[in-house]
Amino acid sequence: MTQLASITLMRNDDARPIIDAIMADNPDVCVLNMPGAVKLDCDGRLRVNRASVEERMGRAWSPQEIQLVLVSMAGNLEEDDDQFTLSWHK
Repeated sequence: MTQLASITLMRNDDARPIIDAIMADNPDVCVLNMPGAVKLDCDGRLRVNRASVEERMGRAWSPQEIQLVLVSMAGNLEEDDDQFTLSWHK
């Protein structure tokens, strides 16, 4: 069984384009809406693509900006200029 890669973001206007991009780029993502946060779980790997977020925000965006709306995450983090990826390594 694969472990879930997970990210929880604040539920606010700044996070909405990031959440929308995650849902578009990870078709198997499971979304849990809570009063102040949104938890996104994905089997094995969850990606946040810079280009997808920029398209929704209408401006340049760095994956490091996710820290401004990040509540928690589960998985091993790999980050570069184009992606923020959570996964579990064996």
